[in-house]
Amino acid sequence: MDTTWFGEERRKPNTLQIAGNAATMNLNNLILTNITNSPYFKGQLAELKTYHEVIDEIYYKVKHLEPWEKGSRSKGQTGMCGGVRGVGAGGIISTAFCLLYKLYALKLTRKQLVGLLNHTDSPYIRGLGFMYVRFTQPPADLWEWFEPYLNDPEEVDVRAGGGQVITIGEMVRLFLTKLDWFSSLFPRIPVPIQMGIDRQMAAKHATSLEVTSKKIEEPDEEPPRPSLPRSDYSRGESSNSFRPRRSRSRSRSPPPRREKRRNSSSPRHHRRHRDDSRDRSRSPKSSHSRRRDDRRDRDYHR
Repeated sequence: MDTTWFGEERRKPNTLQIAGNAATMNLNNLILTNITNSPYFKGQLAELKTYHEVIDEIYYKVKHLEPWEKGSRSKGQTGMCGGVRGVGAGGIISTAFCLLYKLYALKLTRKQLVGLLNHTDSPYIRGLGFMYVRFTQPPADLWEWFEPYLNDPEEVDVRAGGGQVITIGEMVRLFLTKLDWFSSLFPRIPVPIQMGIDRQMAAKHATSLEVTSKKIEEPDEEPPRPSLPRSDYSRGESSNSFRPRRSRSRSRSPPPRREKRRNSSSPRHHRRHRDDSRDRSRSPKSSHSRRRDDRRDRDYHR
């Protein structure tokens, strides 16, 4: 049957191959014992028969992705504590791991598992889907399952009681590079496969850095130019070498032009003109005034 997984068309069976120990889902013995003896698993979860019922239970009940509930590590629920590699003291098994094993008991198909990874209702549904892949799928197939989600930005709080929020992408990278998950262990990845995964992750990281730096060096849009009036740019010059002209207000009229002086000769001429006017002010009386004075003198002597 032709199906499309992660954007590529491949011919793969819908039945999932289980790697490792199919009886235990590759879970630690102490964790598995606490799950199977849990009243929650034997009671409420035993009544759930379908895939969609389990999805709804995850949506309402799961609040973290640790194997143990907060503050319960010192309480041995089944009387078993310590002595098991990868696990400290036993405690109350978490709802998340009970539901993870319930999904395994349903024998998920490939289509159902892909639906978990891409679910939009809760990041905890997706988180259990990635844990299902890490615990059950062959190590050689892990990169194909996880690679499309390495940069997934959705956040999830993985710690019991809250306080450790990471993205789905960060969680997936931890699943590919670390064995420890809150004092429990994932199945080991063979060294040659792990080296190949590390090389592919490094190449993908380098490619993402190159794309990011290219976007920074070559912005899509040019920076905006300064908004200046068109009249402020001189003709024939670029905007970088413009000289703004002084604007003249319309309400003001230009200053009146000064008239030229009539006697616009040399300074010597001005001085002579001033002297002549000074002499005229000091000159004797006019001929008309002299005649009038003579006439008065004759009349007096008569």
